[in-house]
Amino acid sequence: MVPRVIFGRGSFNQLSDILAPKRLNINAPFIFLVDDVFKSNSWLTSRIPLSYDDKIIYISAAEEPKTSQVDDLVEEIILSNKERPSGIIGIGGGTLLDLAKAVSIMLTNEGEAKDYQGWDLVKNKAIYHVGIPTISGTGAEVSRTTVLTGPTRKLGINSDYTPFDQVVLDSELLKDVPNDQWFYTGMDCFIHCVESLQGTYINTFSQSYGEMALSLCKEVFLEDNLTSKESQEKLMMASWHGGMSIVYSQVGVAHAMSYGLSYLLGTKHGIGNCIVFDHLEEFYPEGVKLFKQMKSKHNVVLPQGICSKLSDKEFDTMIDIALDLEPLWENALGKNWKKTITRKKLKSLYIKM
Repeated sequence: MVPRVIFGRGSFNQLSDILAPKRLNINAPFIFLVDDVFKSNSWLTSRIPLSYDDKIIYISAAEEPKTSQVDDLVEEIILSNKERPSGIIGIGGGTLLDLAKAVSIMLTNEGEAKDYQGWDLVKNKAIYHVGIPTISGTGAEVSRTTVLTGPTRKLGINSDYTPFDQVVLDSELLKDVPNDQWFYTGMDCFIHCVESLQGTYINTFSQSYGEMALSLCKEVFLEDNLTSKESQEKLMMASWHGGMSIVYSQVGVAHAMSYGLSYLLGTKHGIGNCIVFDHLEEFYPEGVKLFKQMKSKHNVVLPQGICSKLSDKEFDTMIDIALDLEPLWENALGKNWKKTITRKKLKSLYIKM
């Protein structure tokens, strides 16, 4: 679990006080990995507390984070600083938060990021790292995984050393999120909850978080009387609770299949989950019914036919990526999931997309 969290509008202003005691010395900087959409946004960037050799690295979130990108960032940080950094601070959505977690791990572990894709492969504790989400829904701020696309697969670095040491939840940072991105990341949270609550890994601890997150998602995306401030705060807490739910259980069919879309087509995680989930009535009938209500209420039109021109070889690639995520399938369908999920079955589902 994340050991320290601050919640509240304006809490970003406490960042200097949070970081000061963690500075190792004046030659060990804090490195801020920041979504480049904020590059010209002085409202946020002017409040980042830079001292000594601290540095901001702006990163585009247009594509899903890659293992090679993590390796390049680690090399840049090592070569441009006298000492190992005092800490890594990720400011942005799920992509930036996952990159911050991965970089903090790879600064203390030998090899390449792709070597650690999987469960509990990390040997050494990461350096101090802080997560500050500027959009809510992915649960990346609380999860024990950092999802990366590698040379052969899309899979997280899932370990006890992955979670942030500190998280700052300031809902004011969500105020400029575009409507479509707001919906897609919010639905990522909603789908987390549906998959967790209906999964075979469910337990009372996970269930309590999942039910709260699901309830908050319904308020945000189905009620009409919420102010934007209320929606921002509720979705921020839904993301936190939804992330906690899957930390202690697992996701399911939508996530497994969306990884295939992401790896082959570069489909962003949130919208990929939505595209897949829209066709999963067979597995999550009530959840899909609610999803379609939310989609209609917010006038969201999902991309169609994204798999219509794929070759058999490309379908096989997506299927291989999806089937590699065995814990997700076991959570969704139990230990005998392979009797239900065949390559033919997965191809028929992908064809619908």
